[in-house]
Amino acid sequence: MTTSSSQTDTTDAPAHQVLHGIGVSAGTASGPVVQIRPAPGPVPDEPPTTDAEEAGALVRQALSDVADGLTERAGRANEHAKPILEATAMMARDPGLVSGIDTQLAKGTGITQAVHAAVEEYCAMFESLGGYMAERTTDLRDVRDRTICRLRGVPEPGVPDLAVPSVLVAVDLAPAETATLTAEIVRGIVTSSGGPTSHTAILAAQLGIPAVVQLKGATDLPAGTVVALDGGVGEVIVNPTDAEQAELAERSRRRSAALAGSSGEGATRDGKKIALLANIGTPEDAKNAAGKDLEGSGLFRTEFLFLERDQAPTLAEQTKTYTEVFEAFGDRRIVVRTLDAGADKPLTFADLGEEENPALGRRGLRLGMIREDLLDTQIEALAAAYQATGADVRVMAPMVGTLEETEYFAKKIRDAGLPKVGVMVEVPAAALRSEHIMSIVDFVSIGTNDLSQYTMAADRMQGELANLLDPWQPALLQLVKATCEGGRATGKPVGVCGEAGGDPLLALVLVGLGVSSLSMASGRVPAVRAALRLHDYATCQQMAAYAVAARTATAAKEAVMGIVHPNLLDLL
Repeated sequence: MTTSSSQTDTTDAPAHQVLHGIGVSAGTASGPVVQIRPAPGPVPDEPPTTDAEEAGALVRQALSDVADGLTERAGRANEHAKPILEATAMMARDPGLVSGIDTQLAKGTGITQAVHAAVEEYCAMFESLGGYMAERTTDLRDVRDRTICRLRGVPEPGVPDLAVPSVLVAVDLAPAETATLTAEIVRGIVTSSGGPTSHTAILAAQLGIPAVVQLKGATDLPAGTVVALDGGVGEVIVNPTDAEQAELAERSRRRSAALAGSSGEGATRDGKKIALLANIGTPEDAKNAAGKDLEGSGLFRTEFLFLERDQAPTLAEQTKTYTEVFEAFGDRRIVVRTLDAGADKPLTFADLGEEENPALGRRGLRLGMIREDLLDTQIEALAAAYQATGADVRVMAPMVGTLEETEYFAKKIRDAGLPKVGVMVEVPAAALRSEHIMSIVDFVSIGTNDLSQYTMAADRMQGELANLLDPWQPALLQLVKATCEGGRATGKPVGVCGEAGGDPLLALVLVGLGVSSLSMASGRVPAVRAALRLHDYATCQQMAAYAVAARTATAAKEAVMGIVHPNLLDLL
């Protein structure tokens, strides 16, 4: 990304207004806007490539230089940013990416256009995964932008030197741009894209910098405009009054007071235990999360091992990685999700061909039942890592919809000697038949993101349908309730590993419905823990009844807000 050097007040300051995005790093701040403008991109009207071999050598050198630069920066970064920068450097060295660029060059595509096109193919695959993997597109595009800048002979993108403490505003911030930021000079971060699990969100929370993502109109704010933001509720005030700034400061003080003492096991005020867990996607995530005050991981996504490569990871490679993750958590639980890939998440080594509707195609366990070699190797590696560590390992399958699929997966896991087997509840069929499914497995975990998408027939990557994907939709909560009823009938635990579990208010409803564990981005655990301790279990059950009975998502949330403890408002 290139940057705007202007940090002075603008002549035509925008009018006072209050904007709303998604708060991802709690705290309040104010300061002048510094806009980080988009990178120059590929050369327009670029001549076609006539010597693919020569062009390929130039690309390899540019990628190598980018990787070296990121590695050097990782050596100077803090403990939180270092593994993320190292992972981004690995992307720049990925042979699969180089192969994709070579394919474009062989077609005659111009050199910078070839880099752009190949990276976009990877990004489309990652975006189809959603969640953590979708957020990695920021890293990929950062590698793309830096590589193209080197090929064009212009400086790589980055945050400018800030003359005064400021609020950074961008479409999104790549890890390399956030790695060296400090709360002393960067008062806040606002982006028009990103999400709760983006690197921007994670690093901002770790650095103690208030941050808001998904703010429409963010990049239209002129440089120098004074803004105030609340990274807890996602509020950004343009040209705030003195009274509004004072109110934000008071809000921050109250939130700190509400979070004081939030430690230990998750439980309601009257002692109903609710395990609070972290969603992770790599060994680096595991090490970071394991150092926090939480009870383990409720979702270990294993896709990172399989993506961006021409061949499946070996048994030895998988065993080493799983062992590393298990050791990080010691005796705390780790819930592993087997490979969630398929038609809408293509793997070059497991291509089943085109499908009319990939989102409803052969993905998750459906792919594993066709490519049993992939599933069997992964299960063997998990069993070996379990034997080596004795960890509290629980293995679950994605995209399960029938009793037959459940029986198939449960037999494989138990035959491998793994202690606990479960399945994801991501499609309505599994929720509606949960009692039958849970009679076979030891637990289930609700993936609220996919369950919402399939319940509402709305693509979760299509922003225009965000209102349909609101986790407060009563239809979605009705399916969570149905799943929990299956858990009660069989005496088996039900967890939630979608982002809904990290909302302090919605977490109370999920607990009231019967959920016994919540897995989320690790930075959200303290607020959820504090929210639980403000309410007894009976109140959570009453909240759940109100939410399910509501006619709309808005009405559901309003009904619950009507009976919360007043101090909960300080956590939102």
